[in-house]
Amino acid sequence: MKVVQKGHTTCIKDTQGDLVSFLMKVTHEYKSFEKHNIIIDIRMYKNLSVKDINSFLPLSKIHKKAKNSFVMVTSDLDHNAVSDKLAVVRSLIEANDIIEMEEIERDLGF
Repeated sequence: MKVVQKGHTTCIKDTQGDLVSFLMKVTHEYKSFEKHNIIIDIRMYKNLSVKDINSFLPLSKIHKKAKNSFVMVTSDLDHNAVSDKLAVVRSLIEANDIIEMEEIERDLGF
Protein backbone atom coordinates (compact mmCIF):
# COMPACT_ATOMS: atom_id res chain seq x y z
CA MET A 1 0.00 0.00 0.00
CA LYS A 2 1.38 3.36 -1.04
CA VAL A 3 0.11 6.45 0.77
CA VAL A 4 0.74 9.96 -0.57
CA GLN A 5 -0.59 13.01 1.22
CA LYS A 6 -1.00 16.38 -0.47
CA GLY A 7 -2.67 19.09 1.56
CA HIS A 8 -6.03 17.83 2.83
CA THR A 9 -6.06 14.82 0.51
CA THR A 10 -4.56 11.37 0.97
CA CYS A 11 -4.15 9.08 -2.04
CA ILE A 12 -3.98 5.40 -1.14
CA LYS A 13 -2.78 3.02 -3.86
CA ASP A 14 -2.80 -0.76 -3.71
CA THR A 15 0.60 -2.27 -4.48
CA GLN A 16 -0.12 -5.87 -3.42
CA GLY A 17 -2.67 -6.96 -6.00
CA ASP A 18 -5.17 -8.37 -3.49
CA LEU A 19 -8.27 -6.20 -3.22
CA VAL A 20 -9.70 -7.90 -0.12
CA SER A 21 -6.44 -7.49 1.80
CA PHE A 22 -6.15 -3.91 0.60
CA LEU A 23 -9.65 -3.06 1.84
CA MET A 24 -8.90 -4.68 5.20
CA LYS A 25 -5.64 -2.74 5.52
CA VAL A 26 -7.27 0.59 4.61
CA THR A 27 -10.08 -0.10 7.08
CA HIS A 28 -7.60 -1.08 9.79
CA GLU A 29 -5.48 2.06 9.26
CA TYR A 30 -8.48 4.36 8.69
CA LYS A 31 -7.85 6.40 11.86
CA SER A 32 -4.61 7.73 10.37
CA PHE A 33 -6.39 9.32 7.38
CA GLU A 34 -9.88 9.98 8.73
CA LYS A 35 -9.37 13.77 8.83
CA HIS A 36 -8.38 13.96 5.13
CA ASN A 37 -10.14 13.52 1.83
CA ILE A 38 -9.35 10.04 0.52
CA ILE A 39 -8.59 8.84 -2.99
CA ILE A 40 -8.51 5.05 -3.38
CA ASP A 41 -6.41 4.22 -6.45
CA ILE A 42 -7.20 0.71 -7.71
CA ARG A 43 -6.42 1.22 -11.40
CA MET A 44 -4.11 -1.80 -11.34
CA TYR A 45 -7.11 -4.16 -11.30
CA LYS A 46 -8.40 -5.01 -14.74
CA ASN A 47 -11.38 -7.29 -13.98
CA LEU A 48 -13.24 -5.62 -11.13
CA SER A 49 -16.88 -6.39 -10.51
CA VAL A 50 -19.46 -3.99 -9.17
CA LYS A 51 -19.50 -6.14 -6.02
CA ASP A 52 -15.75 -5.49 -5.58
CA ILE A 53 -16.28 -1.74 -5.81
CA ASN A 54 -19.34 -1.80 -3.55
CA SER A 55 -17.27 -3.49 -0.84
CA PHE A 56 -15.82 -0.02 -0.18
CA LEU A 57 -19.30 1.44 0.43
CA PRO A 58 -19.33 1.11 4.26
CA LEU A 59 -15.97 2.90 4.51
CA SER A 60 -17.18 5.60 2.12
CA LYS A 61 -20.35 6.18 4.16
CA ILE A 62 -18.37 6.59 7.39
CA HIS A 63 -15.96 8.98 5.72
CA LYS A 64 -18.65 11.12 4.09
CA LYS A 65 -20.58 11.29 7.35
CA ALA A 66 -17.48 12.97 8.81
CA LYS A 67 -17.78 15.63 6.05
CA ASN A 68 -14.81 14.43 3.97
CA SER A 69 -14.59 13.24 0.38
CA PHE A 70 -14.05 9.60 -0.60
CA VAL A 71 -13.27 8.96 -4.27
CA MET A 72 -12.25 5.72 -5.98
CA VAL A 73 -10.19 5.61 -9.17
CA THR A 74 -10.54 2.63 -11.47
CA SER A 75 -10.28 2.44 -15.22
CA ASP A 76 -11.90 -0.88 -16.14
CA LEU A 77 -15.51 -0.75 -14.96
CA ASP A 78 -19.00 0.29 -16.01
CA HIS A 79 -19.24 3.38 -13.83
CA ASN A 80 -23.02 3.58 -14.32
CA ALA A 81 -23.51 0.20 -12.62
CA VAL A 82 -21.88 1.30 -9.37
CA SER A 83 -23.91 2.63 -6.44
CA ASP A 84 -24.54 6.36 -6.73
CA LYS A 85 -23.37 6.66 -3.12
CA LEU A 86 -19.81 5.97 -4.30
CA ALA A 87 -17.75 8.45 -6.29
CA VAL A 88 -15.92 6.36 -8.89
CA VAL A 89 -13.86 8.00 -11.63
CA ARG A 90 -11.31 6.99 -14.26
CA SER A 91 -8.35 9.25 -13.41
CA LEU A 92 -6.59 10.96 -10.52
CA ILE A 93 -7.31 14.34 -12.14
CA GLU A 94 -11.05 13.62 -12.04
CA ALA A 95 -10.75 12.46 -8.42
CA ASN A 96 -9.06 15.71 -7.42
CA ASP A 97 -11.70 17.69 -9.33
CA ILE A 98 -14.51 15.93 -7.44
CA ILE A 99 -12.81 16.60 -4.12
CA GLU A 100 -12.41 20.27 -5.05
CA MET A 101 -16.11 20.53 -5.97
CA GLU A 102 -17.21 18.77 -2.78
CA GLU A 103 -15.03 21.08 -0.67
CA ILE A 104 -16.64 24.10 -2.33
CA GLU A 105 -20.10 22.63 -1.62
CA ARG A 106 -19.18 22.08 2.03
CA ASP A 107 -17.82 25.63 2.31
CA LEU A 108 -21.12 26.93 0.92
CA GLY A 109 -23.09 24.84 3.41
CA PHE A 110 -24.57 22.20 1.11
